[in-house]
Amino acid sequence: MSGPIRVDVIYAERARAWRAELAIPAGSTAADALALLARRHPDWPQAALAPAGLAVYGREVAATQPLHHGDRLELLRALPTDPKRARRARAAR
Repeated sequence: MSGPIRVDVIYAERARAWRAELAIPAGSTAADALALLARRHPDWPQAALAPAGLAVYGREVAATQPLHHGDRLELLRALPTDPKRARRARAAR
């Protein structure tokens, strides 16, 4: 294995966004990055440290997905309402 790689970790809520740059060993997975984030940034929201899903540049990935230098790991949260239902409700009004 070569030296560490750098990845950005992003989490957003309605009123705020968080960003952290992590240096992780080459070959690390998304789960490894999330575990390191939890140790280094305990001040992040609990929802970010236990995300509903993970994505790299907007494409959903498994926690076992290996990360590459320069990847942007996005921590996904559950939506408060189903967007299709919300649209239908607005249209019905």
